[in-house]
Amino acid sequence: MSNNRYQKQNRHDTNSDMINLVDNLNRAEDLKFNRRAFLKSAVGASITLGLATLPFTGLALTNKKEAKHRVEIAKLADIPKDSAFNFTYPTDDEPAILIRTKKEELKAYNNKCTHLQCPVFYEKEESVLLCPCHKGYFNVETGHPMAGPPQRELPLIQLEVEDGIIYAVGRQTRHE
Repeated sequence: MSNNRYQKQNRHDTNSDMINLVDNLNRAEDLKFNRRAFLKSAVGASITLGLATLPFTGLALTNKKEAKHRVEIAKLADIPKDSAFNFTYPTDDEPAILIRTKKEELKAYNNKCTHLQCPVFYEKEESVLLCPCHKGYFNVETGHPMAGPPQRELPLIQLEVEDGIIYAVGRQTRHE
């Protein structure tokens, strides 16, 4: 049987394009766009996108621990027990918070919530770091989120005390 017989069989006596949709079917073109071709294209695109992100992945892995430089924060005697002190580290554009806990321990973190970069405040009564924007709470001892939308811990600022002066000596981003 010829191909024309099938075309005539499926053709209706009307000129409406919606009824005569079978006229534009072509088996040769249909074979070009099959499932195998689609999967090859999808896999190729995935590999290309993966390779394009490799430089950024390498950069992120090398920046885990930032270069250390020593910056004076305050005198230990000027920070009372169970209080906080705001400073900037490692640059003047990056706010940080130093906490002297009830146990007389010193903790320092970046002063930006890991959710939407709102400032974080020390709450003495509950001994937590509070982000008032969306009620995010962080543990003072570890910097890990305790409640609210933040999912990552605050970047830790490493401290040294020498001759009664508190120094920031490094910053460590601990989340993956």
